[in-house]
Formats: sequence, structure tokens, C-alpha cells
Amino acid sequence: MDRFEPLRRRTIVLVGLMGVGKSSVGRRLASALDLPFRDADSEVETAAGRSIPEIFADLGEPAFREGERRVIARLLELPPHVLATGGGAFVSAETRDLIKSKAISVWLKADLEVLARRVARKDTRPLLAGKDPLQVLKAQAEARYPTYAEADVTVETGDAAHHVTVDQIIRALTTHLESQSQ
Repeated sequence: MDRFEPLRRRTIVLVGLMGVGKSSVGRRLASALDLPFRDADSEVETAAGRSIPEIFADLGEPAFREGERRVIARLLELPPHVLATGGGAFVSAETRDLIKSKAISVWLKADLEVLARRVARKDTRPLLAGKDPLQVLKAQAEARYPTYAEADVTVETGDAAHHVTVDQIIRALTTHLESQSQ
């Protein structure tokens, strides 16, 4: 048995604020663990046949969240994989309960200034449209951190390279699983 086998038994769900690296780190984590990678936002776009900014503009955030919840519920029925979720997904009690029952959740946490720099480089985030990224992130952190803290594992990523974060996640998950089996 290789040392990563225990990490392949359940889906690993990455949660955290926008810009923290759930998708980019998630792809590398999946590769390191030899698991499939899925991105909830991409799956929502595929299911809806339109982009997330279009869903927000045409249908509003509540409709997006409902579609996101359904997509994540479907993905959690699949064999183990690494799943990157949107920043607001874990805030939904129903989605959070599903994740807790079927997966291991990892909160990726980084300094808000680092995240603000990252998200300011892209204008594809509907929740940032016409707003100061740092102010939006501070408000989201205040609202979401208590919920993110319910994740099984927390990994402080800092501004580290992706491979460093992947190593941190693997160590944290291994420690978590070892503590569960005692």
C-alpha cells in the first residue's frame, strides 16, 4: 500500500475565499494523489450552459447557489476525487452537511492582502464587479470564516508556491486521518 492510499478513500473538498487557489492547487493535489479533479464552478457552467457571470446577471445569486448545491450533491456521489468549490458553496448549510457526510473538507486560508492582489488580476468574478477587492474579501472573511472553520482541516497557505501548498494539504490530511483512526 502506498502512503497516499488512505487519502484516496473519500473525496477531498477544497473550500475558502476566492483567489485562495482552490482550482489551481486542487489540480496539483489531484495529480499528486492520482485522483480525478473536478471544479464545481466549471460543472455549474456546463450544467447551466452559461458562464457564472451570466448566471448571476440573468438569474441572480440565489439561483446560482441552488444550481451549485445540486451540482455538488451530484459530484459527491461519484468515486473519490478532489473537488474545488466556489467560495460561497460551503456557506450553504445543506451543501456543508453533504460535504461533511461524504467527503473530507479542507479550508485553504491565506492573507486577505495576498488574495486581493490575486483576484484584482481577473475581472471574471461577479461578486467583485465595480468594488474594491480587499473590502469585498474583508466582508466575506467576516461572514464566512466561522463557517469555513467547520472544515475538517485548515491549511494556512500564505503566498507559497502551489507545490508547497499541496505538500501542506497532504501532511494535514494524513495527520487528520491518523487522528480519526485512533
